[in-house]
This record gives sequence, C-alpha cells and structure tokens, in this order.
Amino acid sequence: MKTIQERIRELREDSDLRQKDVADLLGTTQQVYSRYEKGINEIPVCHLITLAKYYKVSLDYIAGETDCRKRYPKNDR
Repeated sequence: MKTIQERIRELREDSDLRQKDVADLLGTTQQVYSRYEKGINEIPVCHLITLAKYYKVSLDYIAGETDCRKRYPKNDR
C-alpha cells in the first residue's frame, strides 16, 4: 500500500493541481504543504479530512489502508 505522502501527491497530480493550489485550499503555505508531501511534517487530521472531502475519497484511501477510492455512505443518525 502507498503512504499518505504518496497518496496526497498522487491525488493532487491526478487533479492537475499545483502544491500552491492545495496549500490555499488548506489555508497554509506551499512550503508547508510540500513538507507534507515529502513526509517531513505530519499532516494534521483536519487537513486530511479536507482533502478527502475535496477529492471525494475515503480517509482510509488517503491513509493507504485500501486501494478503493470510494467514500463511505454518510450516516445521518
């Protein structure tokens, strides 16, 4: 399975986005986001949630726990 760093880079590149574009989405700088992709800084869970929603994938996919991109159905309890 791929690492979080590999997944967020792959998702960004598949969407034809620059690191700056994703950094703006997360409210951070391109430099900080670059460090997430390189594994130098740990990406905060709140950013992972934002990315999962933006790319319409599950957190398990981003975390490398599955190769299935599909999000789980929302439970409205």
